[in-house]
Amino acid sequence: MDRRQQKTRAAIFQAFSTLLAEQSYNHITVQEIIDLANVGRTTFYAHFETKDALLKALCENLFGHIISSAKDCTHTHGLYSNGSAPKSIFCHLLQHLQENDNNVLGLLSCESSEIFLRYFKDSLNDLIQSQFVVQNHHTNKKLPDDFLVNHISGSFVEMVLWWIKGRMKQTPEELDRYFRAVIEPIF
Repeated sequence: MDRRQQKTRAAIFQAFSTLLAEQSYNHITVQEIIDLANVGRTTFYAHFETKDALLKALCENLFGHIISSAKDCTHTHGLYSNGSAPKSIFCHLLQHLQENDNNVLGLLSCESSEIFLRYFKDSLNDLIQSQFVVQNHHTNKKLPDDFLVNHISGSFVEMVLWWIKGRMKQTPEELDRYFRAVIEPIF
């Protein structure tokens, strides 16, 4: 993708994010997005077939960045100085959420939050599957893997919502300790 296309895509994402902060996803029209992004209808449809495709791409961009950064041990915010794989990928995720790139926290708590929470949870499912289940880190073999993944990702999402509603008073490290205290008996 060339720079012009990247700028157009970024403008569409920004316009869409701005509108999502103001109103429900179902009430946003493509016309509002293209007006705010200052692009033509043809340009919009050259990048996204539908508003739903835009939503999916926005979520993949936001959560994909957060998840891939959390998996990347070199992007550590000063943690894990021993160079080994992060002991707590959850703390790393919380640090990325705290940075609030692209207003991800606003999207997780906006009127259309259920859509973003579903995508966030799906992204977490993949992370948990690859980091814990595939590596066979859980000790209770009687629990089905898909149940375990769903339970952990759902619990993490609910914790993040609790954190946002509480105005993020706890540090990522504190939240990580709380969360690991709850899930470590499973591992």
